[in-house]
Amino acid sequence: MSFDKSKYKVWTWKNPLVLHWIINPGLAFNELLLGQRVPKITLIEKDSKKPLAERTFVPCPYCGTLHSSLKWTPQNNTAFKNWFGLYCDNCHKIIPCVRNLTSLVVIVLTFPVWYWFKDRWKQDWLKTQEVKFSKPLVLTQPEFKWWYVGLRFAFFMFVITSLFNYVFFREEFTWKSLFLDSVSWIIGGLIFGIVMKKISGSNLSNRGEKKTQQAT
Repeated sequence: MSFDKSKYKVWTWKNPLVLHWIINPGLAFNELLLGQRVPKITLIEKDSKKPLAERTFVPCPYCGTLHSSLKWTPQNNTAFKNWFGLYCDNCHKIIPCVRNLTSLVVIVLTFPVWYWFKDRWKQDWLKTQEVKFSKPLVLTQPEFKWWYVGLRFAFFMFVITSLFNYVFFREEFTWKSLFLDSVSWIIGGLIFGIVMKKISGSNLSNRGEKKTQQAT
């Protein structure tokens, strides 16, 4: 697909935020278990004072529809369970997404387990997506709880790093090291939450009446 680069910034895997999703092993949990996905191509509207989420669009490579990124948010019950990709409610196909490297390794290693029922699972998933997107969707940015985002990130990273340190790398376990690791990740997580708030331009609690869109 070609895009008007005078109107949009084009984010691909080379963008730092997308690249972080790909290489961060902790985000394999989000991708495999929660079903959070990041599209291969994201468009950011230039010359707009709107918050980042409200000027972010996901193009469908099959029908050319530009979807608001706010279609895939917790308030629409669509942020999770996107294991196969992002569902296009216009042409009913799946918008391709990047893959976290750690989750890719897990998928390859467990191939003999899931291969036999993946087609049935995919068909059931598509039917569920069709029902979800047949309802009116809220396209207003939800309140951004930076501290919640930060602490959630810290928790996942703490669990993953502890697993690697004590199980795979066989480091000696002590309560002191566990405590110091947890404090470090809490501080790091809160910093992460603040940074994400700055990036998203999100201080928008109670912005008034919500916009809705009936999915097509």
